[in-house]
Amino acid sequence: MLIPPLKITFLGTGTSSGVPMIGCDCEVCTSANKKDKRLRSSLLVQSPTTTLVVDTGPDFRYQMLRIGLKHLDAVVFTHPHKDHIAGLDDIRAFNFFSKKPMEIYADSLTEEALRRDFYYAFADFKYPGVPEMKLNEIDLTPFIVGDIPVTPVQVWHLKMPVLGFRFGDFTYITDANRIDDSEKEKILGSKYIVLNALRKKKHISHFTLDEAVELVNELKIPNAYFTHISHQLGKHDTINAELPGGMELAYDGLIVNLP
Repeated sequence: MLIPPLKITFLGTGTSSGVPMIGCDCEVCTSANKKDKRLRSSLLVQSPTTTLVVDTGPDFRYQMLRIGLKHLDAVVFTHPHKDHIAGLDDIRAFNFFSKKPMEIYADSLTEEALRRDFYYAFADFKYPGVPEMKLNEIDLTPFIVGDIPVTPVQVWHLKMPVLGFRFGDFTYITDANRIDDSEKEKILGSKYIVLNALRKKKHISHFTLDEAVELVNELKIPNAYFTHISHQLGKHDTINAELPGGMELAYDGLIVNLP
């Protein structure tokens, strides 16, 4: 299938607590470098005719205001953790201007959480002004949002199945510490990959920086960005200087253009 030109914007690159973390005075949290200010992880994908967001974390409203987004066609969810779904209520503004429900793409596990956490949006008798959604249940079958083809990639967040997504030559994976060989096959040939790299110290459900670097080398992807970063990883510029060629830390506002 023909892949349209894509503009990828990192809306947030932080872990669940964000950076700076509340109450912390470490050198990262007090850094004056704007690249050390990380909202919760989210991604904007735009073709000439379609705009979608991957995940609506607690910072979703501010992320939309910060980039001045006026139109959104769909939200695609990776998994049901709060730092990836908590801001969904704020699609109400897009409902208001578009006069139609928001297209939501989520697996059954995430759909269950959305129906529970945003129960008022699914009530038989809805209060005026609640978010309006059209739920589309997805699995590992490729699908299309407008003119953007999407290939789901299942990864593991300890024991939780999480969806990564491949958009043409760009693969986005967050909240993972293991990927089965069969799913790695879907990633091969990508020109860009995004992986979570929480910190340097071993973690029970996230890739460390070394593990993420090792996976990029294994998959032989020429360009890699690391996201879902905690303040424990270190300052952006310091860590970037340690990384191999073709690899770097993502940061809020980073844009990648795919012809």
